[in-house]
Amino acid sequence: MTMSQVWSHTSVDGPTLDVPPLRRPGHIAVIMDGNGRWARQRNQPRIAGHRAGAKAVRDIVVECHRLGVGYLTLFSFSMENWKRPADEVRGLMGLYLQYLGKERQELVENNIRFLQLGRREGLPESVLRAVDQTVAVTSHCTGLTLCLALNYGARTEITDAVQAIAREVQAGRLQIADIDEDTISHHLYTAGLPDPDLLIRTAGELRVSNYLLWQISYCEIQITDVYWPDFRVQHLHEAIRDYADRDRRFGGLDHSNR
Repeated sequence: MTMSQVWSHTSVDGPTLDVPPLRRPGHIAVIMDGNGRWARQRNQPRIAGHRAGAKAVRDIVVECHRLGVGYLTLFSFSMENWKRPADEVRGLMGLYLQYLGKERQELVENNIRFLQLGRREGLPESVLRAVDQTVAVTSHCTGLTLCLALNYGARTEITDAVQAIAREVQAGRLQIADIDEDTISHHLYTAGLPDPDLLIRTAGELRVSNYLLWQISYCEIQITDVYWPDFRVQHLHEAIRDYADRDRRFGGLDHSNR
């Protein structure tokens, strides 16, 4: 079954979500955790967990597309992940190549834009070519925006933004007094994207792991004990229902009388 067939099948037979569209998050960010533990429980190598996790990615992308979610950002590979065993890193890079090559045309056909968030330095040339090609061919798409945080770290992102702003000040293109929150946001990897409304972390970990530190300032956080390879549409729906039941006051008071 191709991804386009999966899309069609899910849109017809997929489970319904009893949350009005206006109560759903417009931007969902996910820390996909637990691949290694999932594999260890099954006496399989860690890369088997990553392969199973890639299948979960497809399911969640399909469902976010079906629900009309505007943005989905997946924390795929952190800058700290280079410390992992070399064979695991090679396996992960191979999975990215496989995913981008296999799904690129399906993304186009389903009007999904693809973006990469993170530093390019350090990524293999083959991965960069695949990323650039996918970004280019989906640049005209106006549906779901799928962001892959690859070679990403939030502190590095903020550092890069500060350095870019400093260079503009040094060149006389920007005055220090004019630097505000918007200035910083426009120099982040996520420039032009709305901040996440909902952050989902799998595998029960209670930390944000250097992920979108600036962008999740007012984000609702949902933690699930489910390992990422086992994360399914029903878990996504549970997270959205939980989000819809919360009052997002952004420091103000609740006047909704709900």
